[in-house]
This record gives sequence, structure tokens and C-alpha cells, in this order.
Amino acid sequence: MLLKILGIVALAIVVAGLWAWLHLRKMTTKKKKAFVKTTLNSVFVRAEDKGLLKRTPAIDYDYLKDYPQLKIFEEHYDEIRAECLAMLNQEEKLVDMSVMGGTYTKAGIHTIDWKTVMFKAGDFVEENCQRCPKTAELLRQTPGIFTAFFSVIQPHQYVTPHWGYWKGFVRYHLGVVIPDNNENKLCWIRVNGNAEQNAKRDTAYIEQGEIYHWKNGEGILFDDNYLHDAANESDETRVVMWLDVRRKMQFYLDAYNRLCLALMRRDESMKKIQRNAVIDR
Repeated sequence: MLLKILGIVALAIVVAGLWAWLHLRKMTTKKKKAFVKTTLNSVFVRAEDKGLLKRTPAIDYDYLKDYPQLKIFEEHYDEIRAECLAMLNQEEKLVDMSVMGGTYTKAGIHTIDWKTVMFKAGDFVEENCQRCPKTAELLRQTPGIFTAFFSVIQPHQYVTPHWGYWKGFVRYHLGVVIPDNNENKLCWIRVNGNAEQNAKRDTAYIEQGEIYHWKNGEGILFDDNYLHDAANESDETRVVMWLDVRRKMQFYLDAYNRLCLALMRRDESMKKIQRNAVIDR
């Protein structure tokens, strides 16, 4: 009986994947994003609503219980920071976040001054990995990472409240270059994990979110599908290592997640991000 159930689940996953692939191939980039965010992502939304998938906390401080592989980044923080500082010495060469699909930030008070050093977007960006070989080596050792980059935000910048697009990820942040180690609490992220408030899609609920102040060498995990915003209110550049990690879930949802991510990884829009991410020498 168990084998029969597993066979049905496997068949359903394959059919869903082929259906998604056929649809994605014919769509524009804008329509693909909407399709992923609504149609494909709805599987996880419904699973949470039915209690089949455990809801994530707004901010997870005890994440090593489920994602022990992430400990390696805190253990090697000094090496990661050293390579990051070397990149900041040539900050004018870094790639703007808007090229990576971050144009939603331009709806804020002013255009966000936000740059990246992208190491992985589905596949590794080898040219950038060569610039930070130790960081890249650590990433290659760590299973489950789909996206990886240094997120570099200039002083006095605000990322307006928004929601992510894929509940098959959890997001990891490691404080890499945090001005004054946040002594004055000027660098922060705020996340509202209330399911009912998120369902209303009202950004005003961000005021009821849980706030975290980044620390050098300290990691946190959160679900970016919750309403969240962030800011660097200091006078210096702020850098965190940003990883999108495959979310831990039941085997049948995990299989669906892996299949969808494999399709996204092969899509031309992802290849374009990889090309645009390369830092000029």
C-alpha cells in the first residue's frame, strides 16, 4: 500500500513538473514571475493552510537545528569578511541590485543604492567565485543553497515593505560588515510573521513586525514570503551574506520543490541573471 501511495505521489510530481515546464517555456519574464509566485507557489500555501507544512517563525534564531550545514559560515566568518572587504575596495565595480531583479526597491522614498557580489543564482557564477575563493569553497560544501551573494547597501537606504515569491526557500543572513557592530541599532530587518495579516496584503502591517539588528558573524533565518522591510540608517556601508536555502519539508513536497527549482535553474531568465552578475575585471 505504501509503495502504491509513493508511486502515485511520484507520478503526480512528474506530471506537475512537465505541466509547469510547458507553461513556463511560452511565457514572458513578467508572466513567468507571476506564474511562479501564484500558481506554483500555491502548493506550499495550501499545504501550510491544511497543516501539512509547518509555518516558519518570523525570525528563526534556532535555525541550526534544521539547517546545521549553515554553521560553517559563522565558523569561517573572519575569512568571509576579509574577502568581502577586499571587494569593497573596488566597490564601484559591483553590480547594481536592479540588474538582479530588485527594481521593486525603487518604489521607496528614493532609488535604493544597493549592490551585489553574486556567487550563485541556480548555478555558480564562476568569474565572481574566483574573486572570493574561500567564500565560494564554503558555498560549494553546503547543500541546499540556490542563491548566494553579498548584499551591499549604502548608508541611509531603506528597502520598502514587500513579500517574496517562493515558499520553497528560507533565507539566511550572516552579518559580514555591520557598522559599529550595530551598537546604535541603525541596521535592521523587520518581519511580520502573522499569517492573517499577511493574507490581507497590506504593507501597513509591517509596523507590527519583529525587528532584528544584524551583528558581525551572527546568522539568522527568516521566511521572505512574510511581509518585511530593511534599512541601513548608518553613515557606512552595510553588508550581509544572503543565501536562499531549500526549505526543509515532507518528502513529497520536497520532491515538488526540487523539481520546480530545477526548472527555474534552467530557465533563460536565470541564465540572464548569471550573465549580468559578472563583475568586470
